[in-house]
Amino acid sequence: MPKISLPRYDDIVLAANRLEGFIKHTPVLTCSEIDEALGCEVFFKCENLQKSGAFKYRGASNALLSLSEQQRQTGVFTVSSGNHGAALGYAGARLGISVTVAVPYNAPAIKRNNIEASGASIVTIEPGMEARERFAAERAQTGETFIPPYDHPDIIAGQGTATLELLKQVEDLDTVVAPLGGGGLLAGACLAAQGLEVYGAEPMLANDGFESLRTGVRQPAKPPRSICDGLLTQLGEYNFEILKRHVSAVLVVEDKDTKAAMELIWQRLKIIIEPSSAITLAALKQERSRFAGKRVGIVLSGGNIAAEPSQPLKV
Repeated sequence: MPKISLPRYDDIVLAANRLEGFIKHTPVLTCSEIDEALGCEVFFKCENLQKSGAFKYRGASNALLSLSEQQRQTGVFTVSSGNHGAALGYAGARLGISVTVAVPYNAPAIKRNNIEASGASIVTIEPGMEARERFAAERAQTGETFIPPYDHPDIIAGQGTATLELLKQVEDLDTVVAPLGGGGLLAGACLAAQGLEVYGAEPMLANDGFESLRTGVRQPAKPPRSICDGLLTQLGEYNFEILKRHVSAVLVVEDKDTKAAMELIWQRLKIIIEPSSAITLAALKQERSRFAGKRVGIVLSGGNIAAEPSQPLKV
């Protein structure tokens, strides 16, 4: 593991102060029908309404605002299937920092379009961690600063501000549930929640995080097969260390249940979210007894998806 100190609660507070006026304070929604059906109170933190359409804008902005003047002038690069790349592009445009994003050729069109709209330069690469790591190693030779999607203290601290904000908006929460991909959002939630139960929700087809915590050894990413395209990456080293110490459990969810939860949120809350967000509600539905009678905050991580009409669904 790189010799950089893990972020702490104080770093999230500092990030929140740094980001004041730069990000949106996203709303929290509720639905009495969902509460009644699940037997708990659910508070939906709507990061799908964040700038660039996802929570990633928090971490990307915090990382860019933390750069030296020399680093800003040289520019930055990253690898992303969509949300991080777009967030970095929009934040970079606001700060006058050039951004290059390597995007897998199979990334959803709406997410690629979002990156292009941000003004970032795009380089197309093969899917998978090997291609990402190869691009990062080659691009580093240019002198530009690499801003990773999730495995960096500034990114984790920035993502943690979503949960910090949620805890200020909703009193007496018992539990927080966040999606798990690379782990930046979930690690930040663990640090911000300070003693509350914090659960991760991860796709069955991409459960390297669950297996990493089960075995005590960080596992490689699995082949990109889940509909949760934003979660198809390896758990980061920093995030693994934080989750080992703080996360209550990782709940593994099948794609069919995530799809049902996504459509339920579309219909009940009248907001558009992507599968990587809906997996949190799917985890609650799957583990009703675990959350019964509790006040549960769930982070809806993003909404960059092309919505399609569907038939009404029951909880």
